[in-house]
Amino acid sequence: MRKQTAIACLLGAMALPVHAAEVAVLDWRAALMNTQSAQSSLSQLQSQISSQQTEAQGLGNELQQLQERLQREGETMSQSERDALIGELQQKGARFEQLRREVIQAQQQSEQQFLESAEPKLERAVEQVIERHGIDVLVEPQGVLHSATDLPNLTNEVTQIFDSLN
Repeated sequence: MRKQTAIACLLGAMALPVHAAEVAVLDWRAALMNTQSAQSSLSQLQSQISSQQTEAQGLGNELQQLQERLQREGETMSQSERDALIGELQQKGARFEQLRREVIQAQQQSEQQFLESAEPKLERAVEQVIERHGIDVLVEPQGVLHSATDLPNLTNEVTQIFDSLN
């Protein structure tokens, strides 16, 4: 009896019309990063870390010059000169690493704050686009292995709607 029921269900399912799902592509990261909010957040971050980046760039140049000098003159220097140069290299290298960590931490904090504040607005924008186009399946561009047709890319539309939301 179970076998007959299973076969009947299977045949019934096969008899149902198959509807093609409306599928579209959304690169949500690109949609979000192209928004006015993201550009403003990025600009604020740049002004926040510009002095650290400038200092790090200067230290990087100094470190390179000191290393070149040590390679070029290291063998002819006295032990105390070589030790002083190595100490300076280590000190500047440590400061460079500290600045690098501070910049990375500031970037991560800024990104996290932006994502947390933007998430509800992004969800509303995506919902509006899904509704407008009758989308059943929304995939990321990297997730599409094959499509016989070009899938609509809704990324720019999501960005525009995001920017229009208050």
